Amino acid sequence: MASTAVSRHVVAVPYPGRGHINPMLAACRLLAAADGELTVTVVVTEEWHGLLASAGVPATLPPAGRVRLATIPNVIPSEHGRGADPAGFFEAVDAKMGVAVEQLLDQLERRPDAIVADTYLAWGVPAGAARGIPVCSLWTMAATFFWALYNIHLWPPVDDREGEQDLSRKSLEQYVPGCSSVRLSDVKIFRSWERSMKLTTEAFVNVRKAQCVLFTSFYELEPCAMDRITQAVPFPVYPVGPSISDMPLDGGAGKIDDEEHRAWLDAQPERSVLYVSFGSVVSMWPSQLEEVAVALRDSAVRFFWVARDSARAGDLRRIAGGNGLVVPWCDQLGVLCHRSVGGFLSHCGWNSLLEAVFAGVPLLALPVVWDQVVDARVVADEWRIGVNLSEQRREEDDGGGVVVGRDAIRAAAARLMDPDDGESREMRRRAALLREACRGAVQDGGSSRRSLNGFVKDLADGRLNFQ
Repeated sequence: MASTAVSRHVVAVPYPGRGHINPMLAACRLLAAADGELTVTVVVTEEWHGLLASAGVPATLPPAGRVRLATIPNVIPSEHGRGADPAGFFEAVDAKMGVAVEQLLDQLERRPDAIVADTYLAWGVPAGAARGIPVCSLWTMAATFFWALYNIHLWPPVDDREGEQDLSRKSLEQYVPGCSSVRLSDVKIFRSWERSMKLTTEAFVNVRKAQCVLFTSFYELEPCAMDRITQAVPFPVYPVGPSISDMPLDGGAGKIDDEEHRAWLDAQPERSVLYVSFGSVVSMWPSQLEEVAVALRDSAVRFFWVARDSARAGDLRRIAGGNGLVVPWCDQLGVLCHRSVGGFLSHCGWNSLLEAVFAGVPLLALPVVWDQVVDARVVADEWRIGVNLSEQRREEDDGGGVVVGRDAIRAAAARLMDPDDGESREMRRRAALLREACRGAVQDGGSSRRSLNGFVKDLADGRLNFQ
């Protein structure tokens, strides 16, 4: 007898950046695995389609077209130059991308049953509402940061006459309203970007009109934030993470394809290597990178450093000395899960933190901008699996920005990697507990698996439709 099951179609629209597209694709893989009748169309620009294709991403998606890519024209600045004009990039995404996505929605052969849109796409909820399509907002950062931004209207205003510097002198050690550990000092840089603040405020006005929110985090990682959000928002909340690219759905460890990387790591003692990476988009001051390189050299700690490009890798290799490996790229999840890796010096982007938690590796936090400063606070003060180095920043006299000095980094690295240090042992113990919670969340009966199944059922039963 033929099946009477009714298939469902979801259109997923990630924010056009690697730190948003990767977790969106990971979430779509999880959705497809949870519902055999669900198909997902992921909307990206033509440029991003090419970037994903060159990385072999389409071949990793579920078979039989269960998750497929669809393109819109390149109506936003190129990914390769976005760092030179962040404000212009944000403006283009806000003003131009929504129009292109709406045109694609109207041209699809099959009307979607729901839209999963990145929370930062302020036009996502209105686009769905105009067509009577429920919109599920996907938040690709910490739930703690979501809660801070959800309460952005409660943040004390900046005095226009004296600016943020006046606020920093008076009250930056106050907590962000609604958050138990996040201080106003942690969002100081974020607040200074006037246009970004305006766009984010608009996004969090519109998210209140969504039919639900999906989180790439998992409940056990941020229980207080999840509980507060669930109690405050007017829609269902589904923590379905960790949404990690290339994460084995069976909870196993990642793999390392590069033979040189694998051979070098295999030759190191267990938990003796400090993995170093500062993400794929935001750049650090050259003076900060030099401080890190000198600190690693002086610490005598073994390190594996991803420096993003060959030229930079060569410069840093010369400074840092021969006690480590400096490469332009690696399989990050696989490296973090390797038995020789015992610590992670990170910018604290959310996706990197989820991978560190999945691997059970403690952190040295060296955040740069946006949510990273909040994440670093959470790592050190709430999870207690790392050291927040940003509290030791100092101003460079030569205009090299605000940096953490080599002595502070050297001491923190040596201590974190010392197997006999009591505080570091406690961080490793707590990191191991979070690792088990992380992997358990996506297994049968785990919190994220239950949440994911609940989302799929609510979608199928029409509970997320407009009432």
